Amino acid sequence: MLDQRARTLLKTLVERYIAEGQPVGSRTLSRASGLDLSPATIRNVMSDLEELGLIASPHTSAGRVPTARGYRLFVDTMLTARPVDLDQPSADLAMAREHLHPDQPQRVIAQAAQLLSSLSHFVGVVTAPRKANVFHHIEFLRLGERRVLVILVAPDGDVQNRVIFTQRDHTQAELVEAANFLNSHYANLSIEEVRERLKSEIEALRTEIAALMQAAVQVGTQAMAESIDQVVVSGERNLLDVQDFGQDMNSLRRLFGVFEKKTELMRLLDVSSRAEGVRIFIGGESRVVPFEELSVVTAPYEVDGRIVGTLGVIGPTRMAYDRMIQIVDITSRLVSHALSSR
Repeated sequence: MLDQRARTLLKTLVERYIAEGQPVGSRTLSRASGLDLSPATIRNVMSDLEELGLIASPHTSAGRVPTARGYRLFVDTMLTARPVDLDQPSADLAMAREHLHPDQPQRVIAQAAQLLSSLSHFVGVVTAPRKANVFHHIEFLRLGERRVLVILVAPDGDVQNRVIFTQRDHTQAELVEAANFLNSHYANLSIEEVRERLKSEIEALRTEIAALMQAAVQVGTQAMAESIDQVVVSGERNLLDVQDFGQDMNSLRRLFGVFEKKTELMRLLDVSSRAEGVRIFIGGESRVVPFEELSVVTAPYEVDGRIVGTLGVIGPTRMAYDRMIQIVDITSRLVSHALSSR
């Protein structure tokens, strides 16, 4: 699509604009690119890049700035981000290790969001680990006439409690018998597996056990649904200091509206969790953060080899993408380690 000369000038323009935040003129490009080209030739190439929609000219300046499409081409074909070596010392790595402590998972998630925000100076977002849809142990406790407390214990020790209302009253002895039966026959199966087995075994089960098991499946399903909705956001106010947004209150209102609608952020992060490694969405490509001025850099994290959540940085399209990639990569790997070593 572009010859080498045009690629070099676009790369130089993007790098200068990211570093300085000012529209880049032909004289600056002539000095910074290292190409022996006349100002007229550079202006012609710039005109071609503008026609392709890769750069644009602000009304108040003779210089040019990258468009979202220009950033996309830069990130995909011109950016070289060095892989992170967790054994090599660095300031970012030291700060990450200092902040992430493998104690409570929810605390690790909050720490990770704050760390992403601190390192990037933008917004850090992290989804809470999805709860395993498996129960390890179940108990029923009679609370009163036709009121029963269901206690579900997951393999990681997480406990979910729900009060259910039964069609008839049960004695505590009946509830203990039902729990013993269910723990013997269904423990350590996923909720989906239990639901499928119930479809075929419901006829053979005693009525009270079948009803209690269906209630337990419903409790497990609700617990999973609630865990999916958890996302931690840190550093929204950092955007107030971003030159690109600071003077435009309408843009800022729209941006803060995005962070209030956490369900939309969850959709974006859920998409990111289906791919390995770091992903970059530029200028509204995600459709969830539909702003020409915003980019999102994300990566999934794991617990014991299984992807359970996603984290990332949201900031202006004028960001140092190579550094953001490293920050997100470091954090995802250390969060994976912190949660897996519990």
